[in-house]
Amino acid sequence: MKKLAIKAIKWYQKTLSPIKSHKCRHSPTCSHYAVEAYETHNFLYATLLTSKRILTCNPLFKPKYDPVPKKKGKKHDQST
Repeated sequence: MKKLAIKAIKWYQKTLSPIKSHKCRHSPTCSHYAVEAYETHNFLYATLLTSKRILTCNPLFKPKYDPVPKKKGKKHDQST
């Protein structure tokens, strides 16, 4: 499912996005955010994140830098 979602988003980026007059209000763009969300998280959580992001892409919300949240539960190497 994740691969299909990413393919659909990439198709949108190549075909529909260039001809739209409306530009995304956030950074990274909503479509780039969605691809990263699907690459980082499971399908359901990525869909939730993407949906929330798209709902804020309108004049009622201020444009902002809004990266995909990091995946929780992974231990990071803290060696010096």
